[in-house]
Amino acid sequence: MSGILERSFKVLEHLAAHPEGQPLSTLANDLEMPLSATHRLLTELTRCGYVRQARDQGDYILTIKLVSMGLSFLSASGVVDVAQPSLDRLAEESGELVRLAVIDGDDLTFVAKAQGAKRGLRYDPDMGLSVQLSCSAAGHAWLAAMTDEEALARVGRQGFGAPEKFGPKAPTTVKALLAHLRTTRKRGFSMISDMFAPAMASMSAVVQARGAALGVVTIAGPMVRLTDERMESLADGLLRTAEEIANASPASTLFKRRE
Repeated sequence: MSGILERSFKVLEHLAAHPEGQPLSTLANDLEMPLSATHRLLTELTRCGYVRQARDQGDYILTIKLVSMGLSFLSASGVVDVAQPSLDRLAEESGELVRLAVIDGDDLTFVAKAQGAKRGLRYDPDMGLSVQLSCSAAGHAWLAAMTDEEALARVGRQGFGAPEKFGPKAPTTVKALLAHLRTTRKRGFSMISDMFAPAMASMSAVVQARGAALGVVTIAGPMVRLTDERMESLADGLLRTAEEIANASPASTLFKRRE
């Protein structure tokens, strides 16, 4: 049974990365699963409403049922209600994308955002995705709140983000990562440029309450606007926002469960 569940989730995760859908043969090949077994899984997932088959080409496409479940969970947890006013204020102040990621085991996942960019370049990546810890501002802020041993253990389980898949300055060694974490601890927040994505910059601070890290707040935007000097000028607002959300965290069941 556990093998069937694992393969089912692999199918769902793979389809989530291909919103245009994929034919049966491609899915089976990409996931290195037998064609017949893949077809049985897709049939069951379709019956349960998580997958549908396009009428024109027959490709399999993820439905919004999982998205609906996630949104319902976040709504019931109160995390967005708690954080949104603070995120909105920081977005207005910074003129950039502001997001909140919550900690879930070894993962950081973005669950709320506010877009402050009114014109020009707008950085707005997908929500609901787990954060690559080794090469993101959010990851560095969270890792810096741990001991080096704890941080390296988490990165070891996830792996380093490759520069060709993220940004050209993504660290690929323990030595390079630890240097960034030491700087983050000394500064009190993280700052990266050209690391998570080419020509993009971001900064992040931990949301911490009663000795426990609950999540992180980030500001992200193009490097042409979000220079090091600009990020330093936004530090007080970023730290204030993280503190506001921490102070309001008891109102969210999601946050309370992580303390």
